[in-house]
Amino acid sequence: MSVTDLSDLFEHTLKDIYFAERHIHKSLPKMVEKANSDKLKELFQTHREETANHITRLERVFGTIDKKPAGEECPAIEGIVQEAEELMGEIDDAETLDAALTAAAQAVEHYEITRYGTLITWAKLLGNDEAVKLLGDTLAEEKSADGKLTDIAEDRLNKKAA
Repeated sequence: MSVTDLSDLFEHTLKDIYFAERHIHKSLPKMVEKANSDKLKELFQTHREETANHITRLERVFGTIDKKPAGEECPAIEGIVQEAEELMGEIDDAETLDAALTAAAQAVEHYEITRYGTLITWAKLLGNDEAVKLLGDTLAEEKSADGKLTDIAEDRLNKKAA
């Protein structure tokens, strides 16, 4: 897609995060399966359900700009997920694997947080109040998920791995 102005850039980035959310949604079941901590499994399962809602919200955002939902390949999220999958195949120690999975999930969250924050800023500039609201709801959930991952890592998982 040709990017000539902020509206085009908004659409391009929206396609990027739409691809990323769908990719994450497909990857989370494997992370649930590989996690050893019940708490971590629960966090991943809950976030998979939230991710389904994020996808639905993004589809609504596409509607605010009169576009059909479409993804555009996101090498950044593919790389983060690929790294997590490689670690799942290389780490035998349960506690270390949980620490690695938590770190990978946080890398995903941080990527999503930057994308949603940027999209919100641009939606404000473009006068798209509905998109601001929808994207803001998702941003709040992404930040919450990141906080929960930090809590479980600091309270339990990293100490067990050490």
